[in-house]
Amino acid sequence: MVRSLARPSVAAILALVLAVPAAPAQQAPAKARPAATAQPVKGATVEGITEYTLANGLRVLLFPDPTKATTTVNVTYFVGSRHEAYGETGMAHLLEHLVFKGTPRHRNIPQELTERGARPNGTTWLDRTNYFETFPASDANLAWALDLEADRMVHSFIAKKDLESEMTVVRNEFELGENNPGGVLEERVLSTAFLWHNYGKSTIGARSDIEQVPIERLQGFYRKYYQPDNAMLVVAGRFDPAAALRLVGRTFGRIPRPARTGEMRLWPTYTRDPVQDGEREVTLRRVGDVQVLSMAYHVPSGADPDFPAVDILAEVIGDSPSGRLYKALVEPKLAASVSSYAYQLREPGVLLATAEVRKEQSLADAERAMRAALDSVVARPPSAEEVDRARTALLKNIDLLLNNSDRVGLNLSEWAAMGDWRLLFLHRDRLRKVTPADVQRVAAAYLKPDNRTVGRFIPAEKPDRAPLPGDVDVAALVAGYKGDTALAAGEAFDPSTGNVERRVTRGALPSGLEVAYLPKRNRGQTVNATLALRYGTLERVTGKAVAADLAADMLLRGTKSKTRQQIKDELDRLKARVFLGGGPTQLNVNVETTGPNLPAVLRLLGEVLREPAFDAKEFEELRQENLAGIEQQRSEPTALAVQAYARYVNPYPKGDPRYTPTFDEQVADYTAATLADARDFYAGFLGASHGELAVVGDFDVKEVDQVVREVFGAWKSPAPYARIPREAKPVEPTGMTIETPDKANAFFLAGETVPMRDDDPDYPAMMLANYMMGGGFLNSRLAVRIRQKEGLSYGVGSMFSASPLDRSGGWQAYAIYAPQNAAKLEQAFREEVERAAKDGFAPEEVAKAKEGYLESRKLSRSQDGPLAGQLGTGLFLDRTLAWDAQFEEKIRALTPEQVSAAFRRVVDPAKLVIVKAGDFKKATPQP
Repeated sequence: MVRSLARPSVAAILALVLAVPAAPAQQAPAKARPAATAQPVKGATVEGITEYTLANGLRVLLFPDPTKATTTVNVTYFVGSRHEAYGETGMAHLLEHLVFKGTPRHRNIPQELTERGARPNGTTWLDRTNYFETFPASDANLAWALDLEADRMVHSFIAKKDLESEMTVVRNEFELGENNPGGVLEERVLSTAFLWHNYGKSTIGARSDIEQVPIERLQGFYRKYYQPDNAMLVVAGRFDPAAALRLVGRTFGRIPRPARTGEMRLWPTYTRDPVQDGEREVTLRRVGDVQVLSMAYHVPSGADPDFPAVDILAEVIGDSPSGRLYKALVEPKLAASVSSYAYQLREPGVLLATAEVRKEQSLADAERAMRAALDSVVARPPSAEEVDRARTALLKNIDLLLNNSDRVGLNLSEWAAMGDWRLLFLHRDRLRKVTPADVQRVAAAYLKPDNRTVGRFIPAEKPDRAPLPGDVDVAALVAGYKGDTALAAGEAFDPSTGNVERRVTRGALPSGLEVAYLPKRNRGQTVNATLALRYGTLERVTGKAVAADLAADMLLRGTKSKTRQQIKDELDRLKARVFLGGGPTQLNVNVETTGPNLPAVLRLLGEVLREPAFDAKEFEELRQENLAGIEQQRSEPTALAVQAYARYVNPYPKGDPRYTPTFDEQVADYTAATLADARDFYAGFLGASHGELAVVGDFDVKEVDQVVREVFGAWKSPAPYARIPREAKPVEPTGMTIETPDKANAFFLAGETVPMRDDDPDYPAMMLANYMMGGGFLNSRLAVRIRQKEGLSYGVGSMFSASPLDRSGGWQAYAIYAPQNAAKLEQAFREEVERAAKDGFAPEEVAKAKEGYLESRKLSRSQDGPLAGQLGTGLFLDRTLAWDAQFEEKIRALTPEQVSAAFRRVVDPAKLVIVKAGDFKKATPQP
């Protein structure tokens, strides 16, 4: 439900936002008090984070971390949908979009962000709005980011012309959410659970308010809440704290503190719902393929002393596979999946439990079982084992968060919005102390039938009502709090290709597995590893795609000596995240943990990979999960369009591992699959003779290499491996339209195949051309035209790829939009592609694109996970970072003429394959 400006790929549609110059809105009232020149007042220091307060009321948190090659600047405004009045729903989120439209000093914010290679975003939630950018660490970049955020705090263009175009973009985002029945059901449950409080209203707002809000109300909202005394600034990553504090003083410190009188007064929100006095019901009927059941219970605020026990209660209820709901619904095949979580908010929220139920399963049976399971938590309290397991999982996530200053810098927005940023650490400390008796007590207090919103109202002669939680004095709660000892700082790592290459050690094991190690001192001793195991030949894996997928997914579900739950518990104890997935020719593993725990994690991974149990009960649960996931996509415009495009441009025969099956074929294949199929595939193919392992982070190379050789050194593959080539098959241009009834949002996908490898002379030029067409942040040609000027799409972009081994590549573009705007969107897209093919790219445009593109590559190398993946792929391709250095030199040397010529040779507007999916039959064109 968090509404963000993140930009997704085709598989997970990225949402974009534009910014254009416009007439300035009115500024703060003239009676605002000038900012004083006093030095910032130093406040609390907790675990490496220090707070300061400026004379104008701005709170500033500095979190230096020299191990990062990046800096993150995050500004949080303490205003969200909780603060919206009648007729203003969605205003906080709509304003978030308009603040990207520029200021008199920063007229094209997307362009500036792209040129700096920044990873920016803005998000709106119930209690707060925040804006942030992560960029390569430098004094100049930090000065720019602080100046940008200070300037748009009070000088943003909040203009009528921008609202007119951006309103349709936000409406399109609203329509995107309307496509998700599960998400809409959650909104309905919350709006039923809360009779008066704004937590019952979705952050995206009512469609009527989005479409009709007057610009004057937005301007007034902006002037009132976007002020230094209602904001918190966080600077995290690599920077000089003293220099940063001086920069903060010169940028934010000059903003006057507003006079909080009259309409500028900030009133506390005081609306509270009464104690719920009976079950409530809501039913949603829409097109969809999987049934969803949700149950909500009112619980205290995030700062309440009871909330840590509520947090653990939610984990005990919803965890898989140990949770109460999993045992009651998934194991007996009454539901495909379950979950549970508690909204941790400034004011009392809810605990929400959810189950996905396939069409052929009985929703009534699932509801009865779910009610019984939730009611039984009081009668059969959580055991010490359940509480310890839940606590370990929750604390692991906090520990991993604290190891990454970027994540902490952003996550502090949530805790500050709850009342104070130190609540993050206090909540962690409280979790450590929660007892089974505490969890039993909160379960008895809040998991009451009369405190539940699910489906039906039941009169009660003697209502058993939950207590109404009171407010918490957060200032008193955190006064004098010191926290744990701050984590040791690491090194200042240089992510340049030359330095990375100098630090890498490569080798090979007797089994054939290739390895690459890059040790570096990190905050919290974090380490990331990637493993790829390659197997099979075209002849031997044909017809085995489903067996391969199920075999891979079964590996973490139990070994010969450990159950699925024991594996999960051990990973939690080791503070490790392990993600594993595979297909007919390759198994991929990603690991995140700490250096001291890495040897134990690798040994556990070896057991998972080499001694799987292939339990029949686990297999059946896995198959049901897969079937539910497939069926959920059957009516989704994005999934249907992507599938249709892939089937058309890659016309391989059925059974071929490169073949794209229909959803009906997938359901049939997974229904027919057996445990023996998965077990046989594993036995016939898995081994370490062909593969790559890369480790990056804070670890002992000698110790880790010894463990790697112990685990994988003698593990030979049982069958030969031969890479399966791909080719860019020539296809005729065509247009396809797919009807998806009752879906408010439509999906557009266009592209063509390209016979090119990444050593082709045109490859660097095409990568840069695509960056200008649909990459960057919000300022690509497609985004400027389709989103900014015409307001047709919330998410629009493009991508280009070429294989390093085969002459196989492609260029694609995508957009989400309202079905009634289909003709307008396609026309705008074609005109932009034809303009680029005809007129090419301007020198200034190319120069700025080079700078931003190269900075973004450097930024990727500063992240350990992506860097480990790059090193592993390099082992397979026999490439070092010298290849990257040469490629980046080719980018720097490109001329506008070369880029324009390459785009003309590669992208032919007349040869496009276009797929549109949406509810077009009932759509009428919008004015």
